[in-house]
Parts: sequence; structure tokens; C-alpha cells
Amino acid sequence: MRILVVEDDVQLAEMLMEALIDRQYVVDVAQDGEQAWDCIKVLEYDLLVLDITLPKLDGVSFCQRLRSPIGERSMSRNRTIPVLMLTARDTLGDKITGLDAGADDYMVKPFEMSELMARVRALLRRNNATTSFLDFGWGNLRLNPSTYEVTYAGQSLHLTPKEFALLELMVSSGRRVLSRAGIIERIWSLDDPPSEETVKSHIKSLRYKLKDVGAADDFIETVHGLGYRLKQL
Repeated sequence: MRILVVEDDVQLAEMLMEALIDRQYVVDVAQDGEQAWDCIKVLEYDLLVLDITLPKLDGVSFCQRLRSPIGERSMSRNRTIPVLMLTARDTLGDKITGLDAGADDYMVKPFEMSELMARVRALLRRNNATTSFLDFGWGNLRLNPSTYEVTYAGQSLHLTPKEFALLELMVSSGRRVLSRAGIIERIWSLDDPPSEETVKSHIKSLRYKLKDVGAADDFIETVHGLGYRLKQL
């Protein structure tokens, strides 16, 4: 899952990024509202962690623009993205202003990182209510995003973090074809994009590990000239 952190405090932004990456999220960081707006115009996010006091475009104005039905057509996919708003302002009026602007949750600085991560998980569960956040899969394949455990027909698969993220993306996408460029966009950060050959190598490794526990050779199908998808159940 991809998260955008919008925070102009460099030290705090780095702390948030490290904590989220440790939990296997893909994280991009923007240091002002306009930079964040540029990010969401070109990438699809699962969650936005948004500071209120930002240069160029403050968090409340950003949230109002995000939720507005008027704007770029390319923004339609991100208009419903959950927003966790961060602020040093702790009055009831400030909280109401943030929530009325379109935030889904609101935390006052300073905060405990463990509580913030719990709220991140809660917002992601809410936004992915169509699938079980604790356990979902494809046929005999089961994934648990909370523990990063993967099994096939009851046998455990030992995956790298990127392999897990790739398989989770494919299961969530079902029969939708994923291009290599689209995969890179979803599971690598903007600061660390690999070549498309890297995606090919991860697919090859996943196929080998799946076959080793009894999955069919074509459990992950190649759609020539387009990308990859999971085999029809």
C-alpha cells in the first residue's frame, strides 16, 4: 500500500517515513502542499498523512481542494483517499475545521508513533472494506497483511518485502492486467524507482517459490505486450 506523507518538518517526515517503511508500506514524502498536489495528480495513494501548517498550500486548503468535485479529471481516483491530519493545534475548533475540510482522522502533535500506526491501519481497513484486511487470497493462496505471512495450500512461503508487496498487489487486482510500469508506480517510492527488468526478476522469483509449494507454472500469467495477472480460478 502506498502512503503520501506531507510534512515540512524534515526530521518528523523522516521519522514517519522510516516507521511506515518498517511496516512494509511504500512511502513518498512532500514538504509543501503544492508538491503533494503534484504527487497525487500522477500517482494513486491508499492514505495521506497531512500536516496542517504547510508552505504554499496549507493542509486545510489542500483537503478542501482534494474533496472538491470540481478540478482535474485525473484526480477522480484520489478524491476518496483517507486523510489523517496532523497538527500542533489542539483546540476543538481546529479539530472541527480539519474534519469539516474532509479529513478522516485528526492527531495532535506530539503523538505516540504506536497510536499513529494504529490509526493508519484503521483508515486503511476502512478504505479496503471490500476485502479482508487480515486474511485474503486467490484460490489456495492466502496472505495476511498484518503479519506478512503467506501460505499456499497450507504451506508457508518465505518472501522478501518487495515480493510480498507485489503478490499483495496482484491478489488485490485479481484478473486486472498490471504493466511493469504500473507495478513500479504502486510498490516503489518516487525516490527509488527500479528498472522494469527488476520487476521481471521479482515475478520470476515469485513463480519459482509458488511452484515449489505446488502452484501451477502459470499461477502468475504473462499477458504478452501488456503485463501480468493471476490465473483464472
